[in-house]
Amino acid sequence: MNFSIQPILENENFKLIPLQENDFERLYVVASDPKVWEQHPNKERYKREVFENFFKGAMESKGAFLVVSKDSGEVLGCTRFYDFDEENSSILIGYTFYGTDFWGKNVNPQVKKLMLNYIFQYVETVIFHVGKENIRSQVAMERLGAEKVGEEEIAYFGELPKINVVYEIRKENW
Repeated sequence: MNFSIQPILENENFKLIPLQENDFERLYVVASDPKVWEQHPNKERYKREVFENFFKGAMESKGAFLVVSKDSGEVLGCTRFYDFDEENSSILIGYTFYGTDFWGKNVNPQVKKLMLNYIFQYVETVIFHVGKENIRSQVAMERLGAEKVGEEEIAYFGELPKINVVYEIRKENW
């Protein structure tokens, strides 16, 4: 891999900063709301001990970002690149969540565009795993132009496997 999956990315509104160990408390303030997780595969991530596992996986991925408002410096959520596959020229984007105050405010589309514009310099395909019950995220994927390519049982970091809808965006279609 001759590129970073954890660069600093930014536009006029948001900054994606590589996640650091000392970001736990700031991010947990956002993650501690049960409503954030109600459609995610693990609805218990609002609990501190469950979120600690999520955060550990984010750190170990070495591709996780803290999503921050450039105006206020407020933490909006988290996302990551993971599972780069050199042979297939692909990478995954996921484990994304935002605080409920930022839903419907064009945060996710802008963040995903930043990530996709960057990563398509290096890969041909970006894959997304979305929880089967996470209709909100499935709609977001389709609005972004992702194509539904199937379903797969996925074991998230330190969690039991769950059925996910698999989406992809190919560089030539971006």
